[in-house]
Amino acid sequence: MVKKNLKSWEDCLPHVEFAYNRAVHSTTNLCPFDLLPLPLQERTNMEASKRAAYVEKIHEKTKEANELKAKRKVASMNKHRKKVIFEPGDLVLIHLCKDCFPDKRKSKLMPRGDGPFRVLAKINDNAYKIDLLESYGVSMTFNVANLFPFISEDTSESKMTPFQKGRMI
Repeated sequence: MVKKNLKSWEDCLPHVEFAYNRAVHSTTNLCPFDLLPLPLQERTNMEASKRAAYVEKIHEKTKEANELKAKRKVASMNKHRKKVIFEPGDLVLIHLCKDCFPDKRKSKLMPRGDGPFRVLAKINDNAYKIDLLESYGVSMTFNVANLFPFISEDTSESKMTPFQKGRMI
């Protein structure tokens, strides 16, 4: 709209505003002009209580569409997320991201994780307080996305296959 009208762009604003207000929003499936979709005769002859009920119905429909869109978004965002809950006393590994631990991740060949560290407290399902050494120089509270369960080699089962268990090599 404005490309050829660089000097008179203000004249294009009403057209742009009308086009924007006529566009259907992806969440509500309504446009701002849909608040008054009734024919002119019904709008002028409608009682105030009926008009208020009609507007409330549109607001309720919009609210339901927003909630449905939010539920779908949450479902798609959490599709590949696994829920991990730690208890105080559990051993965890921490992810050494470059932003939080610049000294520990100077090159891509350095380890990406460190640990095991003990969980001191559970703040909520998403945050935990870790028994971290003061030399790290960061907060002791971590997001669950940066924590991984530590599995000791002593407690895990033997790495031998059933075929190797019976014979000596």
